[in-house]
Amino acid sequence: MEDLFTRGIEEFNRQYFFEAHDLWEEVWRDSTGHNRLFYQGLIQTAVGFYHLSNNNFKGADSQLGKALTKLEDYLPFFHGINTQQLAAGVRLCLADIRHAHERTDGFDESKIPRIRLAGSE
Repeated sequence: MEDLFTRGIEEFNRQYFFEAHDLWEEVWRDSTGHNRLFYQGLIQTAVGFYHLSNNNFKGADSQLGKALTKLEDYLPFFHGINTQQLAAGVRLCLADIRHAHERTDGFDESKIPRIRLAGSE
């Protein structure tokens, strides 16, 4: 399972959000309790950014909002992930998404956070 989890992080950081979602979903299926909600938050984060990459702002807003609610229960670090940094990045993107309809330049994808592991900041 650790390999799937790590590969999911790598795919997410390459902005291959659908692939990250698939890998983490395998981990999520076999998890229980507190870990299960954490993996669900990661999956929702990947799905939200997948929607965003397809200009589905409503879907991105919905999934990233759900993800943020879950991720905030795992601050500042969980399973080696700097969840504080990830949640802050999701929060910034959500604010941008909610104002995207007011702009003509679209969403700046460089704002999408990368998942950082503890000690790699």
